[in-house]
Amino acid sequence: MNLTHLRYIVEVERLGSITKAAAALYMGQPNLSKAIKEMEHEVGIPIFKRSAKGVVPTDKGKEFLQYAKAILVQLDKMENLYKDNVSNRVSFSLLLPRASYITHAFTCFLNRVSDRKAMDIKIKETNSMEAINSVVECEYDMGIIRYPIAYESFFLPLLEEKNLTIHNSWEYDYVLIMSADSPLANEKEITEETLEKYIEILHGDNTVPNISAVYQKKNTELNPHRRHIYVYERGSQFDILSACPESYMWVSPMPQEILDRCKLVQRSTPNIRKTNKDVLIYQSSYRLSASDNIFVEELEKVREEITVR
Repeated sequence: MNLTHLRYIVEVERLGSITKAAAALYMGQPNLSKAIKEMEHEVGIPIFKRSAKGVVPTDKGKEFLQYAKAILVQLDKMENLYKDNVSNRVSFSLLLPRASYITHAFTCFLNRVSDRKAMDIKIKETNSMEAINSVVECEYDMGIIRYPIAYESFFLPLLEEKNLTIHNSWEYDYVLIMSADSPLANEKEITEETLEKYIEILHGDNTVPNISAVYQKKNTELNPHRRHIYVYERGSQFDILSACPESYMWVSPMPQEILDRCKLVQRSTPNIRKTNKDVLIYQSSYRLSASDNIFVEELEKVREEITVR
């Protein structure tokens, strides 16, 4: 299989036009069209079809392009790996939910690799659907997605359909965090009625498009509270919690170090169960690098520290 032709078809998909792709690749349109036809003949499927907007992948073409992108990403990594001494290079990319224990694990990972001479690292906090799509498109190597356990029958088939591997997961109950000065921190027992007196801070973009009405109803049941503030940036969330004693937030269990630094208190709620799962995903063709494995080790250490506390 011609790797150059793989790059051609990925460029055509990106631009949605053979003409634009040919210009971007500095080649003639007839030659690009011929390369696409040769690739389609070799794999035995039509990769593209014409539409009112240009050319778009067929259903089989979408699947083929997913593999093509994964192959090219791995090839680029292999080439870069041996340009310099592998022991002095770290390449890492991760999409993650707004979760303090994950960012804490990332800082521990960063401290372990900070002496490397070459470093190419990127992380981005986002919602689960964007993380899935970005990993499928090879924009990031790995993602950690979060969903209520009630959504598992939606997400697991989706991950299988997208040809994504689940490598690592953690099931836990949400906890409440609030200012150390909040009256809520000293409540003997926290119930739904207790929380009605306070203001709940929520992530502003944890949407799940195309989810069925059944799941939407369950989601409503998981968030029955009436006084909400939707915030999109985690630092702002902590600022509000620290400065407004009447506010609280549901989060994954947090490291004590971060709670102390932000002057927050964490409370478990046996009377209110909100079970969630965080899942590490990547393309089935992707192989975890040494850097990836260091991060996974640190992630497990942080989880263990939280669990035994």
